[in-house]
Amino acid sequence: MNYKVVIHESEEGFSVSCPGFPGCWSQGETETEALANIQDAIREYLAAIDDVVKGQDVREVKVAV
Repeated sequence: MNYKVVIHESEEGFSVSCPGFPGCWSQGETETEALANIQDAIREYLAAIDDVVKGQDVREVKVAV
C-alpha cells in the first residue's frame, strides 16, 4: 500500500505525519530515518484499528481514484 506523508524539516531533524491517519506521526534525525519510522507507525496504526473493529461486521471497499 502507498500512503501520502508530509515531511517537516526542523533544527532537530525531520518529523513526518500521515494525514490519512489522524495522530499518526513519527520523526528521525534524517529524512530516511523519519520515513522508515513512519512506516512502522503506519503499521502500528493499522494494527490498532484492527483491534478496535475486532468482532464487528466489517467490510472492505475498493475505491478508484
